[in-house]
Formats: sequence, C-alpha cells, structure tokens
Amino acid sequence: MPEPDLQLFALRGLPLIQQGDDLAALMAEALRRNGLTLQTGDVLIITSKIVSKAEGRLVDLRTVQPSAQAVQVAAQTGKDARLVELVLREAQSISRQGGKVLITRHRLGFVSANSGIDQSNVRGDDDWALLLPENPDESARRLRERIGALCGVLPAVILSDTHGRPHRLGNVGVAVGVAGMPALLNLRGRADLFERRLQHTEIGAADELAAAAELISGQAAEGLPVVLIRGYRLPEGTPSDGSAADLYRPPHMDLYG
Repeated sequence: MPEPDLQLFALRGLPLIQQGDDLAALMAEALRRNGLTLQTGDVLIITSKIVSKAEGRLVDLRTVQPSAQAVQVAAQTGKDARLVELVLREAQSISRQGGKVLITRHRLGFVSANSGIDQSNVRGDDDWALLLPENPDESARRLRERIGALCGVLPAVILSDTHGRPHRLGNVGVAVGVAGMPALLNLRGRADLFERRLQHTEIGAADELAAAAELISGQAAEGLPVVLIRGYRLPEGTPSDGSAADLYRPPHMDLYG
C-alpha cells in the first residue's frame, strides 16, 4: 500500500516552555519519544508563541507606562491602555481601529490585529502579554541549524501565528518565520492543464503549511505547539530557501491595509 502524499505528526509531550529553554533540544527529545526520525524534506511547524517564551518576549503589563497616544487609542477601542502601548511600540502604523479592534502594520511589515501580541496561553491572567519573536526569520534559521546539528538532518522550519483576514471570518495559521524552504512560490510562466501560461499565480506555501499544522496544534488547550509535516514536495526549479518577509504585501500594493 503506498504511503500517503502528506503526513502530519504532532510532537506530544513537550513541557510548558520557559525563558531560556533550549527549544531545539526539547524538540529533538520529543521526536525520539514519539518514535520519529527526521528525514530529508521534513518541515517543522513551530508556534511562534513557544519561541517567544523561550526568547523572553513576555511582558508584565504592570511595568508598562502608557503614552498619551496609547491612552487615546485605548479610549476609542475599549482596550487596556497598557496593552495598546505595547501594540504601538511593535507597529509601524495603525491600519484600522474601531470597537474592540486595533489593526496595525507590524514593524516587520505584515498587517494583523494588535501587532501580533497575544494573551492566551500565556500566564492565566490579564497582566501578561506575549510579543512575537524579535526576528522570526532569524529565530527559524537558528532553530533549523540547531535541530540539524542534534538530529543529523536539516528540516525546513516555519514559525506560525494565528491571524484574521480582512474579508473572511475565522482565524487561520500563517507563517511569521521561515528557514530552509521558500515561503512564496512563483508559478508565473508555468503551464496549466490546457497549456495556458499562468500570468499572476503565486502560492503562499509557508502559509498553507502553517494552516495545515493548525488543524492539529489548535488554538486553545491542545498543548501541541510543534507539528512535523512529511511528504510536502516543492515544484522543480523553486528556490531552496526564503523568508516570511517574502509573503508581506508592500504598502504600495495593499489596497486594504
């Protein structure tokens, strides 16, 4: 019986991550306990939340002094002014704001709610917030190299986060850090089934894999922050590396941001 084209495995048994933890070593041990051995072509999807925790991106809101702008935006959105202050610090600009909604263009270039700052699965109360990794692409690269050294195989690594979408309800997993594979596939010039050449087709491959992994990792109390994807095949001739930054639509092309 042939193997399935695509397989997803959750790495069970990872502990709650603390600042300074060696994530790569913990994942290598989890692979072993789950009876998995890394293979060439494997992709590890790692929720950015555990990377942020390991990198010390947790902020005690009781230490945050809101600026005048943060106080004003908080009054307009009904949000905690301390949280708004962190959102503004992580943002290039405010894209949209309204009742309980604050959409920003993050300093890294993407548009998201609250600059990607999260309070779920952090500390259990409203006085703590978790920022995204300082440089998610660099974090993905370091994790890839460390896991490769420990396991003898270099996997592709995607750091994932959960984002909303401007014209559709429901959150989905997206890539905020990528190493060891292209984030964006350019299929322009390739032929379709009827030999018509594709003119505009680009595929957010890293986003698709992040969304697939979230079917297992979930967004609540599942406790499965790392998913191994096996069997994903890139089209011939695609680059061997990329970054999540390749996915971000530049401001001059963004009609909605």
